[in-house]
Amino acid sequence: MPDRETFFITGFPGFIANRLLERLARKDCDFILLVQPSLLERARAEIARIAQLSGRNIADFKFVEGDISEPRLALSAADLQLVQRQTTRMFHLAAVYDLAVPEELAMRVNAAGTRNVVEVARTLPHLRQFHHVSTCYVAGKREGVILETELRHDAGYRNYYEESKYLAELEVESAKNELPITIHRPAVVCGDSRTGETGKYDGVYYLIHYLLKWPGALSMINIGNHEVSLNLVPVDFVVDAMAALAFDERAIGKTLQLADPAPLTTNQLFNAIANSIDGHKSKITAPAKLVRFFLMLPPSPKITGLPHHAVPYFFVKQLYDSSQAQNLLSAHGISCPSFETYVDQIVSFARKHPVL
Repeated sequence: MPDRETFFITGFPGFIANRLLERLARKDCDFILLVQPSLLERARAEIARIAQLSGRNIADFKFVEGDISEPRLALSAADLQLVQRQTTRMFHLAAVYDLAVPEELAMRVNAAGTRNVVEVARTLPHLRQFHHVSTCYVAGKREGVILETELRHDAGYRNYYEESKYLAELEVESAKNELPITIHRPAVVCGDSRTGETGKYDGVYYLIHYLLKWPGALSMINIGNHEVSLNLVPVDFVVDAMAALAFDERAIGKTLQLADPAPLTTNQLFNAIANSIDGHKSKITAPAKLVRFFLMLPPSPKITGLPHHAVPYFFVKQLYDSSQAQNLLSAHGISCPSFETYVDQIVSFARKHPVL
């Protein structure tokens, strides 16, 4: 058994992986980071920043070049031996996070890539915990309350992102009896609750940018509704949760939905953003059917900034139960903040950085 804990992490450098590494670097452990050759320069710059921030030596972070979509992750024989000799804990974050991802890419990276990662995990003799980062949207088109203990369904999917992440989670789920697995399912990840910083504008940002165009007029008519909630989680909550559970053996064998236990309806969300932008809430609410019809018209994305592939997410009647996650995280003093407590930070960042 290695005398030091070593994390093997896929998906670096990426928005969540960078922040997770920043948190884990505070612990007394080493890191092996799987990096695609084209991202090496960015990865080195990110490590220099993290090492300086955490007071760590750059030598504590080793890069191995590879690609999850290839067998053995395209690792050289020497790098594979290094991973097998030293890894005690693992985080699999590498994926294509894009609702409009083409089928071939989604299946090659998210589904087959995860199968390749699981195959390598099976060859790690000292593995104490394998963390797989999934998404609440593995539920696809299911409606109602989604439990952490549920996965298999035949309700269908809105896109290849959902389907490929579902197939990826099936791969990991099927290995739970062989490997010490924890599955994390974040809801819709948005910016940092303290700084507002984000790496990508999607999800709730479509609504923020829509209202920023012409706040006084657009905020008058609420295009949200009272039946559907959009479950938002700030990235710092997701990262704090995963970092806290990185060494928590009670999480082994469990699937945890990192979600807001009391999400706002899209109507409340609209008002919270409108109120943050210019202190006004909506006067009337447009009928949901009419809003959906308008948003799916060909010219709508140019007018609203909301692409057609994102529209269904504002009309999904899904509620994510997070009982298991809340139970484990409460012991670490971690809970998901309400959107209303950090909406100002999110809006302020989006306003100051119209383009990322």
